[in-house]
Amino acid sequence: AMRSRAEVDATLETAKLNPAELLPVVHCLSFGPQAGAGECCLLQLEPGLCAELEAGRSLVIRGEKDEQAVLCSKDKTYDIKIADTSNMLLFIPGCKTPEQLKEDQASCNIIHSQVAGFSNNYWELRRCRPKLKKLRKLLMEDPYEGPGSQKDQTLTFSKYTTEDLFGLIQASEEEILHQLHVIDACKIEGYWRMLEFDYEMKLLNHVTQLIDSESWSLSKVPLCTCLEELGSLEPKEMIEHILLSYGRKYIDDGEVYFEMHEDKICRATAQMLLQNAVKFNLSEFQEVWQQSVPEGMTTRLDQLKGLALVDKSSRPETVFLLKVEDLPEDNQERFNSLFSIREKWTEVDITPYIQDLCAEKQTVGALLTKYARSSMQNGVRVYNSRRPIS
Repeated sequence: AMRSRAEVDATLETAKLNPAELLPVVHCLSFGPQAGAGECCLLQLEPGLCAELEAGRSLVIRGEKDEQAVLCSKDKTYDIKIADTSNMLLFIPGCKTPEQLKEDQASCNIIHSQVAGFSNNYWELRRCRPKLKKLRKLLMEDPYEGPGSQKDQTLTFSKYTTEDLFGLIQASEEEILHQLHVIDACKIEGYWRMLEFDYEMKLLNHVTQLIDSESWSLSKVPLCTCLEELGSLEPKEMIEHILLSYGRKYIDDGEVYFEMHEDKICRATAQMLLQNAVKFNLSEFQEVWQQSVPEGMTTRLDQLKGLALVDKSSRPETVFLLKVEDLPEDNQERFNSLFSIREKWTEVDITPYIQDLCAEKQTVGALLTKYARSSMQNGVRVYNSRRPIS
C-alpha cells in the first residue's frame, strides 16, 4: 500500500527526526518484481571516458579466459577491479537528486519510487600499461623467412589480421597499432608478420652493400634506385619495409629518400654477433662489431641498451645478449628474473630493463624503491632483491 503523508510524519517522529531539517519531498521506496542482485553492473568512469560514451564511441572489454579483464577506449587501457561497498546501492529509474528537488519546488511531497535493482559492488577502473608482450609472442610463432620459404607454402602457420590482434591483445586499438610499428611488424597478404631475424639481416645487408658500392651518403639513400637494383633479389615491398625499419623516410625534390638510423643498424649488427655466443670477450667483441657495421658508422656501448649486458666484474670483461622483450611483463616477475641473472645492479645497468614498466608519470627510482633494496658498494649505489631469489 502507498504511504500517506500522515504515516510518513509518524515514522519521522518515531525515528526522532525533525521534519524542518529535511526536504519536504519524501521518496517512498518499494521493490519492483524484477529487482534482483547481480542483474546489473555498475561501472565507475572518469569524466574523459564518460564523454567517450556520451559521444557515441564504445569501450571494449578485452582478455581471454585465463587473463585478468581490461577495459579499453580508443587509445587507453584500464584494469578492472571489483570494489565492494558497505552500503547497498539501489537503482531507481528517474530518481531526482536533492539539487533537482530544490529547483523543482512544485513537485508533490511524496514520490513513490520502485527499485529496479541493487548491487553491493561496482567496477573500478585504473589506468594501466597496455599488455603488449603477447603481440610479439604471437607474431614470433611463425616469423616470415622470405618469399621462397617452405614453411609459408604450408597452410598451417598462425596468421593474424588487424582484427584478430584487436581480439587477442589486451590494449587499445591505437596502442596495438603503435606497437606493431615499434616492433617493425609488416603486413604481408593481409596478415601481420615479423621478419625472421636472419632474413631481416639479409635484407639489411643488401641495402648496406648497395649504399657502399654506390658511395651514397647514409643520410640520402634513394628508394627508387634501391628498388631497381635489389628488386631482382627480394620482393620490392620487403626492400621498402627494411628501409622504413632502419631509416627515416623523407621527400626531396619529388624523390623519396631515406636517412639511415646509425644506432639501429649498429644494434642489429651486435645482436647478430652476440646471438651465437653465450659470452663474448668485451674488447674482442667491440673490435669485431666496429668492423662489421657499414663504413662511416660508429659503434658505441650505449647502443646496446636493453639488448646486451656488459659484465665488468669478470676478467676479462665480457658482454652477453639479454633482450628486454624476453623478460616477463609483470613487475614482480621481471625483478625476480633480473635478480636471478645478476644479484646486484647499478641503476644505469638496470634502467633499460625496467624502463618499460613505468606507469604514467612513474620513475625508475620509484620502481626500484618498491621492488629492490639499495646499498653502497665501493662508493657506488647498487640494488638487490627484497626477497630471497630461489
